[in-house]
Amino acid sequence: MKRYSESISGKGVSMLRLEDVNTYYGYSHILQGVSLEVKEGEIVVLLGRNGVGKTTTMKTIMGLQPPKAGRVFFMEDNIAGLPPHKISRKGISLIPEDRRIIPNLTVLENLKLGSLVHSKADERDALLKMAFDYFPRLKERVKHLGGNLSGGEQQMLTIARALMGRPKLMLIDEPSEGLAPKIVHEIMEIIKQLQKDGRTILLVEQHMEIAMRLSSNQRAYIMEKGRIRMGGSLDELSCQMDEVVRCLGVKI
Repeated sequence: MKRYSESISGKGVSMLRLEDVNTYYGYSHILQGVSLEVKEGEIVVLLGRNGVGKTTTMKTIMGLQPPKAGRVFFMEDNIAGLPPHKISRKGISLIPEDRRIIPNLTVLENLKLGSLVHSKADERDALLKMAFDYFPRLKERVKHLGGNLSGGEQQMLTIARALMGRPKLMLIDEPSEGLAPKIVHEIMEIIKQLQKDGRTILLVEQHMEIAMRLSSNQRAYIMEKGRIRMGGSLDELSCQMDEVVRCLGVKI
């Protein structure tokens, strides 16, 4: 099959753009010429079967697994090869699949850690209020240790901690992993609200039926074997449903 390639043009301001990115783990060639774009204010969903390179794409953007070739533009600056802390300071946050809360710190202490680099002390009360407005359950558990929270509460804490850094772009990797359907719906509603409130989001998600109906301002890319095979809006992908099913195993 011919490699998918998207023209970097069209309406909207480009916030993130990957151009022909190649990433390796040792000698294993994981990302093989990946190009994609996320415009300001969008939710873009990265879809694909397990092991096709979705999480590696997130790690490459964040500098955790730098590309050996290709360019990663954030706000028109090439950030490929920068260390993760410098990429974070530019305004990108990663909410990883394994959450990585600090279990022996309280909810409040975890949240404050998220604000240390990107905000001043006199701004933190307002940031905490914002986090609790999105996640009132965390306010109820503010003195609880992170390790004592349920899986859904830990996922909420991870997203809230990222918000404390006032990111321009949020990379959210499999937020529904291991959660009950009711909690998945709650998390997705919060992600939907974040985008309505102006956040730009690149989302990796298994629940495709939910993930593709978060916003009217939304697109998706479908990955297969380390490459982008298809991309477009829900309507555009629906017109290629046979190919979507072949790549994903399910309809969207």
